[in-house]
Amino acid sequence: MTFGERLKNNRYSRRFVNKYFWRTKQQQEIDYVEEMDGKITGYEFKCNSKAKAKIPSNFVEAYSADVQVISKDNFRAFIGLE
Repeated sequence: MTFGERLKNNRYSRRFVNKYFWRTKQQQEIDYVEEMDGKITGYEFKCNSKAKAKIPSNFVEAYSADVQVISKDNFRAFIGLE
């Protein structure tokens, strides 16, 4: 649900972003990746806000990307409700 709401908010706000997921052959992954104006941001979704997210360092290094963990505590800001 969160992902779909983000897509709708981007469209309604007229933010045109390229959307991807990222995975290596070693099964490291980022759940959702947005690229806008040359800036790459990765998002990891966790149902449990206390769960530790494993952020692949090679993603951050290769793309100079920011990575955010989205959980039930901060999803409202992610979908544009705050």
